[in-house]
Amino acid sequence: MKSVLLSLVLALLWVSSAQAEVLVQPNFDAKKFSGLWYVVSMVSDCKVFQEKRDHLLMFTSTVQATTEGDLSVHLEFPQADGCNQVDAQYLKVGSEGHFRVPGRTQDASPQAVRAFQDFYPTVGLPDDMVVMLPKSDACSSEGKEAP
Repeated sequence: MKSVLLSLVLALLWVSSAQAEVLVQPNFDAKKFSGLWYVVSMVSDCKVFQEKRDHLLMFTSTVQATTEGDLSVHLEFPQADGCNQVDAQYLKVGSEGHFRVPGRTQDASPQAVRAFQDFYPTVGLPDDMVVMLPKSDACSSEGKEAP
């Protein structure tokens, strides 16, 4: 199951990097970006994602900036058999800030949802490929805090 989750994450990252250049936030600071994030919505044309999207739940991602400018990411995915965990390294390529992980809380603000809805069509992804993930406490965020 972990290999399927890792494949899904890698496929999603590949799709997003292969299809469009993501604009960088001015004055991006990886240290401020570090901390707990909730993945509240996803979009992809990946076949694996499309097959699994109706069964996905909100999950967490703990991001830590490294001294080299990379990001160390710990993902916790709720599944029927419990909480599965995956660790990943996102290597800095090009400009500071070419990373994208949404949501400091489980409740996305209307502005964040709108920004997400405005963004994904610019990379060629239609509305029917989006999923807003249902909340889940299977991977409890107890003891975790956003900065």
